[in-house]
Amino acid sequence: MSSPVPTASEPLDLTILMPCLNEAETIAGCTSEALRALQEQGIRGEVVIADNGSTDGSQAIATQLGARVVAVTEKGYGRALQGGVAAARGRYILMGDSDGSYDFSHAGRFLAKHREGWEIVMGNRFLGGIQPGAMPWKNRYLGNPVLSGIGRLFFRCPVGDFHCGLRSFSRAAYDRLALRAGGMEFASEMVIKATLFRERMTEIPTTLRPDGRNRPPHLRPWRDGWRHLRFMLLFCPRWLFLQPGLALMAVGGGLGALLTRGPLTLGDVRLDVHTLLFAAMALLIGFQSVAFAVFTKVFAIQSGVLPRDDSFQRWFRWINLEKGLIVGGGLMVAGIALSLHAVGLWGAHRFGNLAPGELLRVVIPGGTLLTLGCQVVLVSFFLSILGLPLRK
Repeated sequence: MSSPVPTASEPLDLTILMPCLNEAETIAGCTSEALRALQEQGIRGEVVIADNGSTDGSQAIATQLGARVVAVTEKGYGRALQGGVAAARGRYILMGDSDGSYDFSHAGRFLAKHREGWEIVMGNRFLGGIQPGAMPWKNRYLGNPVLSGIGRLFFRCPVGDFHCGLRSFSRAAYDRLALRAGGMEFASEMVIKATLFRERMTEIPTTLRPDGRNRPPHLRPWRDGWRHLRFMLLFCPRWLFLQPGLALMAVGGGLGALLTRGPLTLGDVRLDVHTLLFAAMALLIGFQSVAFAVFTKVFAIQSGVLPRDDSFQRWFRWINLEKGLIVGGGLMVAGIALSLHAVGLWGAHRFGNLAPGELLRVVIPGGTLLTLGCQVVLVSFFLSILGLPLRK
């Protein structure tokens, strides 16, 4: 079936966009279904195929049916979609895979939500129905629920199916989000940034059908699942760096403070200077993690990956180079003082043998404070350079 293609000057409400890489087996069905939906539902729209280098004749099949094929030479799922969006003429864009798994007859439901004022409309396969054989068990019961749950935890995302491939968005929202991921992470980036930038986002039930191809899908569940998780962690320095770092500092600092006064007995367990050393390590590693959280946040805001954060801006203005130098210098002085005290204890024994516990209970805190002070000074200098445009 073919459908009339709107003229170049005709205003369009919806572009149905499908990325394509060797989908000759399914592209005809998807294209026909999408064109039929536009015609039967009275939608002024078009079907665009973003071809990512097919060699099986997919382009000719789609063109003959009435779709517009856009060649995207740069490889990757995200790159294909970005190229297709750049060529789209619709005010709203509905994206979906061209493997026969999504029902493009739902196009009118998505457009109706946009006309209510929503900028991003996500499909939810768990609400609409997953046909037998359409989703592997590890995706249905492990990957999608876990990753969607992490998305809601990290970003307070309001959707229940974080990775549904059938979704629509306004061109205005797409331009504001400035999406950059070139691979499968494109889908995660859209939802994350839409949440962080407070775009109006909702979801509607949609269905998932079995993949219509005879070859294995491009998706690799474990590899791509890890890529999505890694991407979410990089967008959330609070969970990746800040909270683990603060926990390490609290445990290391608290335990170290207790052990500097003497051994600590917990039931049948006796903690002494050996544990004090590991507590010092935890404190230093925790501080490094917190510093990386701040570095990441500043860089992400500067580069436009994350939106401006007013509370962070206030903290950043309060924590400046001069205060960092004062705090770091004070820690260094305290560390040097403890180190000299340790030398004095050694000298009192004519630089001979000492009980390890006696000396290490001074040496370890001294070395820790000296190292921590140096780190504070270095971090303060680096932040003063990294954050200059942020404070402008």
